[in-house]
Amino acid sequence: MKKVGNHKSFSRIFFSLALSLTFSLSVFSQEAAAEAPAPAGADPAKGKELFNTNCAACHALDKAMTGPALRGVADKYDKEFLYKWIRNNTELIKAGDPTALKIYNDNGQKAMTNFPALSDGDIENILAYTSEVKKEVVPPPGGPSVDGKSSGNSGISNNIILGALSLVLLMLIVMLFLVNNVLTKIAKANNIEIPADKKSLPIWKAFIKNQFLLVVSAIFFLLFAAYFAYGFLMQIGVDQGYEPIQPIHYSHRIHAGDNAIDCKYCHSAARVGKHSNIPSLNVCMNCHKNISSVADETLAEGTEFGVDYNKEIQKLYDAVGWDKENQKYTGKTAPVKWIRIHNLPDFVYFNHSQHVSVAGVECQTCHGPVEEMEIMRQHSPLTMGWCVNCHRETNVKVEDNEYYTKIHEELSKKYGVKQLTAAQMGGLECGKCHY
Repeated sequence: MKKVGNHKSFSRIFFSLALSLTFSLSVFSQEAAAEAPAPAGADPAKGKELFNTNCAACHALDKAMTGPALRGVADKYDKEFLYKWIRNNTELIKAGDPTALKIYNDNGQKAMTNFPALSDGDIENILAYTSEVKKEVVPPPGGPSVDGKSSGNSGISNNIILGALSLVLLMLIVMLFLVNNVLTKIAKANNIEIPADKKSLPIWKAFIKNQFLLVVSAIFFLLFAAYFAYGFLMQIGVDQGYEPIQPIHYSHRIHAGDNAIDCKYCHSAARVGKHSNIPSLNVCMNCHKNISSVADETLAEGTEFGVDYNKEIQKLYDAVGWDKENQKYTGKTAPVKWIRIHNLPDFVYFNHSQHVSVAGVECQTCHGPVEEMEIMRQHSPLTMGWCVNCHRETNVKVEDNEYYTKIHEELSKKYGVKQLTAAQMGGLECGKCHY
């Protein structure tokens, strides 16, 4: 009986272990399938590169653009059909393939580019990328949230520290006065007579009686007052470091830095006119007609500045009246009230084309490293002294410029130099900049 009982117990244990193992393997296989839906051997990283190169102009993973959103497209259609559709969708539509016709009609009969050069491996990689699970962007702990509000405590306020130091200083002053009064009272209480030569006058009385100190102090006071008054007056109209918040957040760091867009693509008037223009929103839409959202990595970078780049792109769409869902203009527009940053007095003449096109001056010379600025600011003081120093230090560009050939030869002999500065070419004459 014991042997039978032990045999039954062993059977129950073995059955329980087998059932648990089967359940665990089932759960593991389901989790593995959920975490790795990509085809075996496919590389989502390479697929992302191919997607950005070939597909991103018309498609996004999670939003409809010119074409539909493509996340999970491998689960919606047969793989063999996707091979044919991607390589030559025109042929499938002409052949009357029902799936191809449905896709064509559901998307407004928009023609899709054929990609016959893509191999099976390339398409597998692209499908692996589109099959990845969407990752949620989590703001960094303690940093600003997407709406610009801080999500953590930044520490003790400077005002509290200054207030505490001021309180300590006030307490020390009060203690000095109290000690002086206490000592005087003790002397009086004990009938202690302080000798006349030991008694000291109050500081202000001693100061008034000393005429030399009065004159020297008055001179120093006037000099300091003149110095600070001069410094204050010289800063009037100087807005170096001015960094206003614009109605639509525009990151020069991303556009001019990461994407290496030439400054003169947007500010085209700087090449041919006196003024550098504020870019038209139509210039923005040349790219953003098909870019309605940024990559997750870029979106995460925006949290460091308290900005949601996708919301800023939507502000652009609202201003120009662009319906990103239907990919068309609505006709409802709104002006964008940009805030001017760089401004010269009305009596100063400055020609952008003369500096940009003729002199070949880089934009960064005056405007600073704009490719590193998240928010555009005034980098240089733009004062007269700053301009004059530049003219004294900058050589005139005469290569391939016949306009300067003759005058450069004559002035080079006059000054005994091979290369002339802008100042030597008349860059310090008052009438050149003031009229």
